Amino acid sequence: MPDDLTAGHSGQSPSDDTAPSRFRGVRDIVRVVGSVVIVGLLVVVVSEVVPPLVAIESGSMEPRMERGDVVFVVGETRFPGPGARHGVVTASAAETSGYDRFGSPGDVIVFAPNGDTERTPIIHRAMVYVEEGENWYDRADPAFLGGADSCDELAGCPAPHDGFVTKGDANANYDQVEPTQSTVVRPRWVVGTAELRVPEFGWVRLSVPA
Repeated sequence: MPDDLTAGHSGQSPSDDTAPSRFRGVRDIVRVVGSVVIVGLLVVVVSEVVPPLVAIESGSMEPRMERGDVVFVVGETRFPGPGARHGVVTASAAETSGYDRFGSPGDVIVFAPNGDTERTPIIHRAMVYVEEGENWYDRADPAFLGGADSCDELAGCPAPHDGFVTKGDANANYDQVEPTQSTVVRPRWVVGTAELRVPEFGWVRLSVPA
């Protein structure tokens, strides 16, 4: 009888052999998912922007940013540079400090064009900070004025409110030369500043239909 009891306890079914492997597989998946979630939360905490990663959809910032790149964006007041206004260093202010972002002076900002959050955000460089009612024509670079001979020929001049004059690095003119881009960018329209570029990582996002 003792021999029979011993033999009965030593037998194992096939399911007993595979159960530990299944549990280890589930445990590994949970660990991976948990790690991804933790990293994602840390990125959001550091960035203070949701979503903190944006895909470049046009060539307006070439060659510093190419279509299909992914850019890490942080809240503009998170790490302000020298001479920042509302957390943003303009190209004109950076001329004296030597502050450089993505190969040129001044911060690259993400903003809602004309404050419209339903439109695709624009990622361009902050060039000049202007105040409400200011005739900023004489402070501007003539090369970026689209041939305008006076403030009256510009869509955003005199400045309708305090804010930033912006420009894509690859574009010929300031955004505020024509009303199709954006008027002077109010500080509250700014989503954040671009801090890091990951080349071509955004093609997956851009390939998904909107």
